[in-house]
Amino acid sequence: MSKFRGNRNKRSKPVVGDKAKETLENMDENNPVLVMFREYSLELDSKLDRYERIIKLSRDVTIEAKRVIFLLHNTNTDIESKKKSILEEADNRLKALVDTSFKAIAKELQNQDAYQYHRAYTGGLQEFIEALTFCQFIKNASINPWDNIDQLFRYEDEECGKYSLLFPQYDFILGIADFTGELMRRCINTLGVGNVDECFKLCDFVRYINTGFLGLISPGNKELSRKAYVLRQSLAKMELVCYNIQIRGTEVPKHMLIGVIESPDVNTDDDEGFF
Repeated sequence: MSKFRGNRNKRSKPVVGDKAKETLENMDENNPVLVMFREYSLELDSKLDRYERIIKLSRDVTIEAKRVIFLLHNTNTDIESKKKSILEEADNRLKALVDTSFKAIAKELQNQDAYQYHRAYTGGLQEFIEALTFCQFIKNASINPWDNIDQLFRYEDEECGKYSLLFPQYDFILGIADFTGELMRRCINTLGVGNVDECFKLCDFVRYINTGFLGLISPGNKELSRKAYVLRQSLAKMELVCYNIQIRGTEVPKHMLIGVIESPDVNTDDDEGFF
């Protein structure tokens, strides 16, 4: 097999004949066609380098946003001072992402067609929205609209003047879909400490979000359809939790309520479509 591959690689190499070699040697370096293709080559190299730099910045955002989400799950505590310190730390870390990584991406996109580079940072942007909205919900039991968050990505300095990061509403919607998964996890965690009322509030909030997604699902948009499907699965799990609490919660002490959803007769994997 290795011998065959070696032969194939040899055959794939371009063969330049004597006449072609002579043509290359005698070719005018100032030929307009050659000059034009050299410019194309430099432009493509510059674009690819910029794309790779943006991907690296987006990965940094994704990693930090995931850490912030993990941190925010620790706010499920009755100690107000601890909860306040966690929220302050999360706020500072999210703000640092806006002022560093996203600002660097915005600078890379100056005087460029931002839509050509959107795929390079959409993953990090969605993860950031997930962390930001989760933090907002824990603090205010609500989330800011798209236009308020869009203001975070507007910058101004002496070097570049005014500039901004392309923040499509599409990324905001997909980030909201991911955010509901964190609410589902928080619902389970609050049940573990016996906070029954919080479970019902979280379920109602996710139900409102799911109602909005019902009008957005498009068969031609795989990403949106996939995340909407996962959203409905999360909502189904939360509704099963609330249902079992309502029906069986009075039978067990609060600190043992987590066993209600861990019982073998409760199946949270089935998705029955729209609710």
